[in-house]
Amino acid sequence: MKAFVKTAPGYDMMEMQEIEKPTAYDDKVVIKVEYTGICGSDIHTFKGEYKNPKTPVVLGHEFSGTIVEVGPDVTDYKVGDRVVSETTFEVCNECRFCKSKDYNLCAHRKGIGTQVNGSMTDYVLARQESLHLIPDNVSFMSAAFAEPLSCCTHAVMEKTEINEGEVVLIIGPGPIGLLAAQVAKANGGKVILSGITRDMPRLQFAKDTLGIDYICDSQTEDLNKLVLDLTDGYGADKVIDASGAVPAVNQALKLTAKKGTFVQLGLFAKDNVEIDTNSIIQREINYIGSRSQKPSAWIKSLKLMEEEKVNLEAMVTKVFPLEQAREAFEAVMAGNEIKVMIKSSK
Repeated sequence: MKAFVKTAPGYDMMEMQEIEKPTAYDDKVVIKVEYTGICGSDIHTFKGEYKNPKTPVVLGHEFSGTIVEVGPDVTDYKVGDRVVSETTFEVCNECRFCKSKDYNLCAHRKGIGTQVNGSMTDYVLARQESLHLIPDNVSFMSAAFAEPLSCCTHAVMEKTEINEGEVVLIIGPGPIGLLAAQVAKANGGKVILSGITRDMPRLQFAKDTLGIDYICDSQTEDLNKLVLDLTDGYGADKVIDASGAVPAVNQALKLTAKKGTFVQLGLFAKDNVEIDTNSIIQREINYIGSRSQKPSAWIKSLKLMEEEKVNLEAMVTKVFPLEQAREAFEAVMAGNEIKVMIKSSK
């Protein structure tokens, strides 16, 4: 079968190859892939900036599909089930994080599309515990958002929580920011989504199509005034950064209410950056990191999909067949699309 493979570390090093179809064993299932979303981490891997992947490896971890084969130890799923899978493929099952199902924090975790072959192919292997059934009213295309949406439900609904009517500032209108804004709104927040001038098409999309309450081009509009006017001068109750942009984070820290919560969801380009720690201290801000997702976040995401509280297919602006995976990556890197999907060929 065809697969888009990262063959070695470094820039590009991507090839379309013929690889063997996986076979189910133990508690593993084989999934016929329908759609795979291209994640920002896939782009970093393409560019050689992401040190985590073990090469050679098939990329792809945001996917949906149908089970076509089950291993002998699989008891909860069957051939024909429409499923999504968490990215966790292997953990130690011994550390304190595994025992609390915080698999995202297990030091020995191996992930689909990074340490084991992912979904930019026709068939992918997954473990039973990582599977979730796709609700009947959710399409394969929408279901392929389950992984990034779960990163957002983990950040917005687990690392903090939104109370009805709270003002929530989301920084960065990339796919994660757009998803986080929808999750915050679905939980009763009054949502402000902020970006820069080049983000205006996405910001307008967020307002017109996704129903986000307020949008702001922070380069030409006064974000400070907007936030303070909406909060009687107190600042946003909750702030979620999905940009990883240091200037935006530091501006947002000053706009976080005293005793408010700031969740760092976006990844910074460097390990060490200059953050406004004085605002964190003087405003008694709860500054919280949010890494990836965990099983409970997937349950929340699929419930939001089933209840039609998030609009996912509208975010897909390009779909490429598997054979054109390289063109799909180039479309993402060009920066004009919101979300690009790869459709498997079988």
